[in-house]
Amino acid sequence: MRRQLIIASDHAGFELKEEAKSFLTTLDIDVTDMGTDSTTPVDYPDFGGKAAHGVSSGAFPMGILICGSGIGMSIVANKFPGVRAALCLDEWTAEMCRRHNNANMLVLAGRKTTTQQMKQIIRTWLSTEFEGKRHQQRLDKIKQIEEKYQKGTDTCLS
Repeated sequence: MRRQLIIASDHAGFELKEEAKSFLTTLDIDVTDMGTDSTTPVDYPDFGGKAAHGVSSGAFPMGILICGSGIGMSIVANKFPGVRAALCLDEWTAEMCRRHNNANMLVLAGRKTTTQQMKQIIRTWLSTEFEGKRHQQRLDKIKQIEEKYQKGTDTCLS
Protein backbone atom coordinates (compact mmCIF):
# COMPACT_ATOMS: atom_id res chain seq x y z
CA MET A 1 0.00 0.00 0.00
CA ARG A 2 1.35 3.42 -0.97
CA ARG A 3 1.93 6.05 1.66
CA GLN A 4 -0.49 8.97 1.70
CA LEU A 5 0.24 12.57 2.57
CA ILE A 6 -1.68 15.85 2.47
CA ILE A 7 0.00 19.09 1.43
CA ALA A 8 -0.92 22.79 1.32
CA SER A 9 0.69 26.17 0.93
CA ASP A 10 -0.05 29.83 0.69
CA HIS A 11 1.12 31.97 -2.24
CA ALA A 12 4.66 32.33 -0.81
CA GLY A 13 5.03 28.57 -0.58
CA PHE A 14 3.30 27.66 -3.83
CA GLU A 15 6.40 27.11 -5.98
CA LEU A 16 8.17 24.99 -3.34
CA LYS A 17 4.94 23.03 -2.80
CA GLU A 18 4.80 22.17 -6.50
CA GLU A 19 8.42 20.99 -6.38
CA ALA A 20 7.70 19.00 -3.20
CA LYS A 21 4.73 17.26 -4.84
CA SER A 22 6.90 16.17 -7.76
CA PHE A 23 9.59 14.94 -5.39
CA LEU A 24 7.09 13.03 -3.23
CA THR A 25 5.76 11.19 -6.27
CA THR A 26 9.28 9.93 -6.98
CA LEU A 27 9.20 8.43 -3.46
CA ASP A 28 5.99 6.54 -4.34
CA ILE A 29 3.80 8.70 -2.10
CA ASP A 30 0.22 9.65 -2.98
CA VAL A 31 -0.18 13.40 -2.43
CA THR A 32 -3.47 15.21 -1.88
CA ASP A 33 -3.07 18.93 -2.55
CA MET A 34 -5.32 21.30 -0.59
CA GLY A 35 -4.07 24.42 -2.43
CA THR A 36 -3.31 27.14 -3.08
CA ASP A 37 -3.03 26.89 -6.83
CA SER A 38 -0.99 29.99 -7.70
CA THR A 39 1.20 32.80 -6.41
CA THR A 40 -1.83 35.09 -6.07
CA PRO A 41 -1.90 36.33 -2.44
CA VAL A 42 -4.10 34.27 -0.10
CA ASP A 43 -4.45 33.78 3.66
CA TYR A 44 -2.40 30.84 4.95
CA PRO A 45 -4.99 29.74 7.59
CA ASP A 46 -7.47 28.91 4.82
CA PHE A 47 -5.18 26.31 3.27
CA GLY A 48 -3.14 25.24 6.29
CA GLY A 49 -6.35 24.64 8.20
CA LYS A 50 -7.71 22.30 5.53
CA ALA A 51 -4.56 20.19 5.55
CA ALA A 52 -4.24 20.20 9.35
CA HIS A 53 -7.87 19.09 9.62
CA GLY A 54 -7.03 16.19 7.31
CA VAL A 55 -4.33 15.01 9.72
CA SER A 56 -6.32 15.83 12.87
CA SER A 57 -9.34 13.85 11.63
CA GLY A 58 -7.18 10.82 10.83
CA ALA A 59 -7.92 10.99 7.09
CA PHE A 60 -4.17 11.41 6.48
CA PRO A 61 -1.31 10.12 8.63
CA MET A 62 1.03 13.00 7.76
CA GLY A 63 1.12 16.33 6.02
CA ILE A 64 3.36 19.10 4.75
CA LEU A 65 2.65 22.82 4.95
CA ILE A 66 4.58 25.63 3.30
CA CYS A 67 4.32 29.39 3.70
CA GLY A 68 6.86 32.19 3.42
CA SER A 69 8.51 31.80 6.82
CA GLY A 70 6.81 28.58 7.93
CA ILE A 71 5.75 30.27 11.15
CA GLY A 72 2.15 31.07 10.23
CA MET A 73 1.43 27.55 9.00
CA SER A 74 3.02 26.13 12.16
CA ILE A 75 0.74 28.22 14.34
CA VAL A 76 -2.47 27.35 12.51
CA ALA A 77 -1.68 23.63 12.26
CA ASN A 78 -0.92 23.27 15.95
CA LYS A 79 -4.41 24.56 16.81
CA PHE A 80 -5.83 21.23 15.62
CA PRO A 81 -6.07 18.35 18.12
CA GLY A 82 -3.53 15.62 17.52
CA VAL A 83 -1.46 17.68 15.12
CA ARG A 84 2.21 18.05 15.94
CA ALA A 85 3.51 20.43 13.29
CA ALA A 86 7.19 21.32 13.25
CA LEU A 87 8.93 24.03 11.28
CA CYS A 88 12.13 22.50 9.94
CA LEU A 89 14.88 24.53 8.32
CA ASP A 90 17.41 21.70 8.10
CA GLU A 91 17.83 17.94 8.29
CA TRP A 92 18.68 17.93 12.00
CA THR A 93 15.39 19.58 13.01
CA ALA A 94 13.52 17.23 10.65
CA GLU A 95 15.13 14.24 12.33
CA MET A 96 14.59 15.48 15.87
CA CYS A 97 10.94 16.46 15.37
CA ARG A 98 10.19 12.90 14.26
CA ARG A 99 12.50 11.08 16.68
CA HIS A 100 11.46 12.99 19.82
CA ASN A 101 8.09 14.60 19.01
CA ASN A 102 6.59 12.23 16.44
CA ALA A 103 5.73 15.29 14.33
CA ASN A 104 2.98 14.39 11.88
CA MET A 105 3.14 17.65 9.94
CA LEU A 106 6.29 19.09 8.44
CA VAL A 107 6.34 22.83 7.89
CA LEU A 108 8.74 24.44 5.43
CA ALA A 109 9.70 28.07 4.82
CA GLY A 110 9.06 28.76 1.14
CA ARG A 111 11.17 31.92 1.13
CA LYS A 112 14.13 30.33 2.92
CA THR A 113 14.27 26.71 1.70
CA THR A 114 15.92 25.73 -1.56
CA THR A 115 14.71 22.81 -3.64
CA GLN A 116 17.75 20.74 -2.61
CA GLN A 117 17.22 21.54 1.09
CA MET A 118 13.53 20.68 0.77
CA LYS A 119 14.37 17.26 -0.67
CA GLN A 120 16.87 16.52 2.11
CA ILE A 121 14.49 17.71 4.82
CA ILE A 122 11.56 15.69 3.48
CA ARG A 123 13.66 12.56 2.95
CA THR A 124 14.97 12.78 6.53
CA TRP A 125 11.52 13.53 7.98
CA LEU A 126 9.90 10.61 6.20
CA SER A 127 12.64 8.11 7.04
CA THR A 128 13.04 8.91 10.75
CA GLU A 129 11.10 6.80 13.24
CA PHE A 130 9.69 7.96 16.58
CA GLU A 131 11.80 6.71 19.50
CA GLY A 132 8.91 6.43 21.95
CA LYS A 133 10.00 5.66 25.53
CA ARG A 134 10.44 8.87 27.56
CA HIS A 135 9.27 10.93 24.61
CA GLN A 136 5.89 9.16 24.58
CA GLN A 137 5.10 10.31 28.12
CA ARG A 138 5.68 13.89 26.96
CA LEU A 139 3.33 13.45 24.02
CA ASP A 140 0.77 11.96 26.41
CA LYS A 141 0.99 15.14 28.48
CA ILE A 142 0.41 17.25 25.37
CA LYS A 143 -2.63 15.12 24.56
CA GLN A 144 -3.97 15.69 28.08
CA ILE A 145 -3.63 19.45 27.60
CA GLU A 146 -5.47 19.24 24.27
CA GLU A 147 -8.28 17.20 25.81
CA LYS A 148 -8.59 19.52 28.77
CA TYR A 149 -8.93 22.66 26.70
CA GLN A 150 -11.04 21.13 23.93
CA LYS A 151 -13.74 20.56 26.49
CA GLY A 152 -13.41 24.09 27.77
CA THR A 153 -13.31 22.82 31.35
CA ASP A 154 -10.48 25.07 32.45
CA THR A 155 -8.91 28.36 31.48
CA CYS A 156 -5.38 28.07 32.84
CA LEU A 157 -2.66 25.49 33.18
CA SER A 158 -2.35 24.10 36.66
